[in-house]
Amino acid sequence: MIVADSSVWIDYFKGLPSIERDTLRELLRNSPSQLIVPDLVLFEVLRGFHHERAQRLAHAAFQALQMTGAVDPAAAERAAQRYRRLREAGITVRSSIDVLLASYCIDHDLILLQRDRDFVPFETHFGLRLLRPLH
Repeated sequence: MIVADSSVWIDYFKGLPSIERDTLRELLRNSPSQLIVPDLVLFEVLRGFHHERAQRLAHAAFQALQMTGAVDPAAAERAAQRYRRLREAGITVRSSIDVLLASYCIDHDLILLQRDRDFVPFETHFGLRLLRPLH
């Protein structure tokens, strides 16, 4: 199963060119059942819309996919522990939501489609599975 980070979804909805956006488009067309939308991604994407109509269209697109909650108290503790371990290694992750999302993907053995350097330390230190488009 694959999670697309909010940065990829934002490129998708804005029509901005990126390899990751093209990969998401292929997944939506050919294997939408492989996509999971955690509530953290839903929040980050929907909060950025300036017009209600565009937000409603995006929300409808998400409704066609499998959505899930990403954080409970135990998951929050695991994410905090991973964050602290990275800090001890001299690595600071800029976004708390990225920490939670990376930890969620690690905990559930999900593949993350992203274009954000904050996720790379989670791959290196904790085995986060990152999808790297080839074209």
